[in-house]
Order: sequence, then structure tokens, then C-alpha cells
Amino acid sequence: MADKSHSGRRKERKEKESAEVTKETKNQGEKEKGEKERGEKEKGDEAAKESEQNGEPQVEPMELPPFEIIAGDRIDPFVFKFQYKNVEYSSGRNKTFLCYLVDRGNIVNSLLRGYLEDEHTGAHVEEAFFTQCLPDYDPALKYTITWYVSSSPCSACAAKIAEFLKGKKNIKLTIFSARLFEWEELEIQDGLKMLNAAGCKLRVMKPLDFSYMWDTFVENEDQPLNLWEDCKENYEYYQERLADILQ
Repeated sequence: MADKSHSGRRKERKEKESAEVTKETKNQGEKEKGEKERGEKEKGDEAAKESEQNGEPQVEPMELPPFEIIAGDRIDPFVFKFQYKNVEYSSGRNKTFLCYLVDRGNIVNSLLRGYLEDEHTGAHVEEAFFTQCLPDYDPALKYTITWYVSSSPCSACAAKIAEFLKGKKNIKLTIFSARLFEWEELEIQDGLKMLNAAGCKLRVMKPLDFSYMWDTFVENEDQPLNLWEDCKENYEYYQERLADILQ
């Protein structure tokens, strides 16, 4: 359990973080809502115009479902600062981001880099990585894979990853997590222990790791990263929790 001497300070941080999340979520939500409304209006105008020309009754345009998995090269800086912020209370962050580096040894174009994000409408990014980023898996190669995730895997994903690693001895996986997902839950703790037992290295992201991510995976436009308040303290908090779980 956390040090009780920090309870007052953690309570203040919780209230502050909740206010920040509300503000950031609102801004992001308003931006997405505006873009969505503009898109729907354009679709509606086009449909209405076409209906008038054809003498047909106007039909309400059908809204397509969101993408389940989104892949890319670099993350928007605002999204990175919000989704990867290592707050203790992560309400409002309803996606998981996974940035990856893959080294396939001494072959041409051996290095792979990119990111995935999920909408929690289907497969999670951890599971999608193996199908989307390693479609041409070669058992003769040695893979060194590093993930930087916004939060650690859920119990179901942890079990699938552990099972995958047990059958692929030529793959070495290290997972750096900005936050520990629902670490108080026993099934989550069991999943992390299962990953550790399968040979996966589990790490909590420290301030230097966030700076590395900023340079490697973010559209930073050559701007430096100004780390948020309590970044180091929150890292130490999560690091202690992970050490307690894996001991």
C-alpha cells in the first residue's frame, strides 16, 4: 500500500488531476465533436442535394462505426501529453496507446518503429500488435521488441502475451508502462506476474523514457518536452507498486 504520510498530498493531487482531466477531455471532446458535426453536415448537404436532383426523398446518412485499431508513425503532441501522463487517477483516458521498436537482427531493414491505438471496441493494441506489426514472423530470426504503452496490459491481454512468448523463444519483449492499469485488482496482479514468469521484462516509464518517446514517437516539431509536475514522483509511486507485485 502507498505510504500513509503521502495521503494528504496524494488527495490534493487527485483533485488537481481530476480537474485537469476534465478540462483536457472537454477540450478534446469539443474538438472531436466539432469535426464530427462538420463532417455530418457536409454529408447531409450532399445527400440532400443529390436527392433533390434525382427527385428522391431525403435519406439520413448512416454513421460509420469508429476504427478499432489505428496505426501510425508519430503521435500528436497534445495526445501524447494527455494519454501518456503518468497520473495516479487516469479517468477520461479511454484508449490505450502502444509505441513499438522491433529489432529483427542482421537483416536488411531490420528495424521497425510505429504506434497503435485502440478504441476499446474490439481487439486491444497488445493483441493487435502481433497480427498487424509481425505478419511475416520468421522463427529463424531473433526479435528484440520494446513497447511503450500508456497503461499496462489488462489481465486478458497479459495472459495472451504470456502464452505467445512461451511458444516463441526467439522473441524478447520489454514493456515500459506510463501507468499501471487497475493494479489493485488481483487478476491484474496475476497477469503481470504471468508476464514476468514468461520472460517479459516489465518496467515503469521514468522521466528520461518520456523524453525519449517525445523525440522518437511524437510530432514534436523540434520543440523540447516540458515534463509535467509530479512526473518523477508518480514514476516512483508506480515503480514501488510494480516491485511489490512482482516480488
